[in-house]
Amino acid sequence: MVPLSRARRQELNRAKVLAAAREEFSERGFRDAGIDRIARRADLTRGAVYSNFPGKRALYFAALAEAAEQVPSGRAGATTETEALGAYARAWVTRLPIGGTDERAGAEFMSQITADPRLGKVFAQLVAVESVLLGTALERLGPGGRRVRLARSVLTTLHGAGRLAVAAPGFTDPFTVIRACEHLAELDFEDERPLPHLAHVPDARSVDEPWDPWTVPDLLTRRRAKVAEGVLLVLGLHRLEALEDALSAVPEGTPVTLVPVTSEPGELLPLVRLSLAEIRVRLSRSVPASARPAPRITLDQDLAAFAGVVAPDDETEEALLLRGGRVAARASGRGAGHAVAVFRDGLVPAGR
Repeated sequence: MVPLSRARRQELNRAKVLAAAREEFSERGFRDAGIDRIARRADLTRGAVYSNFPGKRALYFAALAEAAEQVPSGRAGATTETEALGAYARAWVTRLPIGGTDERAGAEFMSQITADPRLGKVFAQLVAVESVLLGTALERLGPGGRRVRLARSVLTTLHGAGRLAVAAPGFTDPFTVIRACEHLAELDFEDERPLPHLAHVPDARSVDEPWDPWTVPDLLTRRRAKVAEGVLLVLGLHRLEALEDALSAVPEGTPVTLVPVTSEPGELLPLVRLSLAEIRVRLSRSVPASARPAPRITLDQDLAAFAGVVAPDDETEEALLLRGGRVAARASGRGAGHAVAVFRDGLVPAGR
């Protein structure tokens, strides 16, 4: 029998730990789950668990993410904002503990987020990304204009319902929540573009650097995507909302690829994986594929390094314009994605 390589053995051990963790968290919840019991379930040592995950919370997020990634995408038929918001709310409320249901594995997720301000700040950015993706989709279904404030209001309603469902079981009526989200489409949120801060974004700088096409897993489609053309965004976890700056300015049909980065990947990137997996399912069940925004989002940290971000932190903002097998422009700092999106051979379009 051919001996396993170290990398292959570690991959198998990681899979065993995750399978054991999902069983443990499902049976006991986060608080009462134990690393020693997880190690015994996996037939591994405690040290083997910690060699793959920095702590119990990181393992918890990773186990939830793996389960969420296995949920199949749906097929949406909405043709209006109201229909899309109703379907989105339905997809969201199915996860609430209503009517006596209790998903032990995920029941303590929000308590972990609220217990640590560091996690809360990252989670806020992930919800902001969700509002950008939902809002952009609504713009393609509606009469025009920015819809990100509408999306934020819908998510505020849904998260509020979620917290109340946990704090006051039996009080929340899911049908009322769905109807409330549908009616939000009728309100005028006075939401306009361009966003004021974009007028002060420094121009991207023209460069001429080689670029080799890079194939990555896209978390929003669960397909492989080739990063060869368009805008590449490398954003720290405190700056993810800047995705909208690029999406709102990039020419139609230009690919946008986002790589979230952090200096603490062990615990925070599993949280990102979990959130994106849930967003994928909700969007697929509420918005037709033709109306969905098309950024690719990947956690391939090697791609970020290849783009020149070798020491990322949560405030990182780096953007590249890829064209014809070359890097044509770069920008760094606040608004980098927008600067690259509007770059035209050194000329900034009128009305920026």
